[in-house]
Amino acid sequence: MRRSISRICAGVLLAGAGLIMSAQAQQVPTGNPRDFKIKTCLHSVSYSGAWRGQTVLSVDDFLVKAKELGYDGVELMAKRPQLSPLDYDDAARQRLRAKIDQLGLKLVALAAYTDFTAGIDKPGIPHVEIQAAYLGEVARLAHDLGTNLVRVFTGYERPGVPYDQQYATVVQGLRLAGQQAARYGVTLAVQNHHDIAVSPEAMYWLLTEVNQPNVKAAWDAWSPTVQGLSPAEIRQSVLKLKPFIVHTTAAQYVTVPRYRYLPELVEYAKAESVNLEIPMGPGVIDYDSFFAALKEIGYQGYVAYEICAVTEGGGSIENLDRTAKSFLEYVKKFR
Repeated sequence: MRRSISRICAGVLLAGAGLIMSAQAQQVPTGNPRDFKIKTCLHSVSYSGAWRGQTVLSVDDFLVKAKELGYDGVELMAKRPQLSPLDYDDAARQRLRAKIDQLGLKLVALAAYTDFTAGIDKPGIPHVEIQAAYLGEVARLAHDLGTNLVRVFTGYERPGVPYDQQYATVVQGLRLAGQQAARYGVTLAVQNHHDIAVSPEAMYWLLTEVNQPNVKAAWDAWSPTVQGLSPAEIRQSVLKLKPFIVHTTAAQYVTVPRYRYLPELVEYAKAESVNLEIPMGPGVIDYDSFFAALKEIGYQGYVAYEICAVTEGGGSIENLDRTAKSFLEYVKKFR
């Protein structure tokens, strides 16, 4: 009986230590602009074949590519065709970690792919638990590879289900996943990508309600720009989320108008525009203002660059390389 109690107490202490370790592992902004420094990170989704015509690189080849281009670190996509936990046993993890160390790269984060509202209309299937278990495995993979950060998403809004029910499901999922990640000293960084909590106000409410020291924010400029926020409003979002921001991702876009021909009217009707990726520089997003806001709060994390859309010039390896290099050139003025 005493041995059982001792094991239970040890488990509780270990879980608590994990929460503390993960909370301390990721530095939140200091508030001092002098502490800000651009540290570059290349997201492997950029060479994953996710978009039409995009070249696919293996994880090992991508690491070599990131080093050759001159990036400080990498963010690896935690799913097939790249770094799925299903495909990397202990020996493979050791080899990959050694490869990263040999190249002198920093493994900044793993990118997990979640949608906590998926299947919400079928409550008999424990979708939230399934995704929390997946994130637990990704967190273990991250720990084995030498990083303490996993990027996650919230959930897409489903029609016919009350919004508050969907929001509560995301809160539940992030709490469960955060507890799993804490076992490995890993922080979850919630990116403002999916529908739920995509606005700065909603993200602040979400993270405050989740209220776990290892659930933070991966706050980007892209989604608030597309939502119509001005550079001044995006600056305010950075200031509001200052207690949480540990990661961010950058990519530049141009808006291309679309029209549909109406032959019976001999006329065109305006359709929704499409955003396509271009090299870093002038475009839809005012990154000068966004990085100035990050500097204002003393941001401490990396800036991950991603090629995550159909890209100007196509998806050949040469064009992807040129696009990835454009980010390194752009950030020189902030170093």
